[in-house]
Amino acid sequence: MGIAGLLPTPNSLFPTPSSHMKARIRITLKNGVLDPQGKAIQNALGSLGFDGVDDVRQGKYIEVALKETDEIKARAAVERMCQELLANTVIENYAYEITG
Repeated sequence: MGIAGLLPTPNSLFPTPSSHMKARIRITLKNGVLDPQGKAIQNALGSLGFDGVDDVRQGKYIEVALKETDEIKARAAVERMCQELLANTVIENYAYEITG
């Protein structure tokens, strides 16, 4: 086996888009939960001259590529991901969209 067998193929480095589904997940703190990072962002915006900012809440945005092609199964998988790992459901809300 020469060196060519050890190098990745162009397709493994830059995979072509497939017809699989993608989940776009947005996670935010629930109302009433203190958001010190949001407050720091608000203060920084004020110091930069953005005076009309009353409140800032920060969150997370996650994209997950799914090999699933059935939307119902994809939604069930994403729901489970959010419940078990991605969101702390005690203090965070989550919403997602599935595209395919």
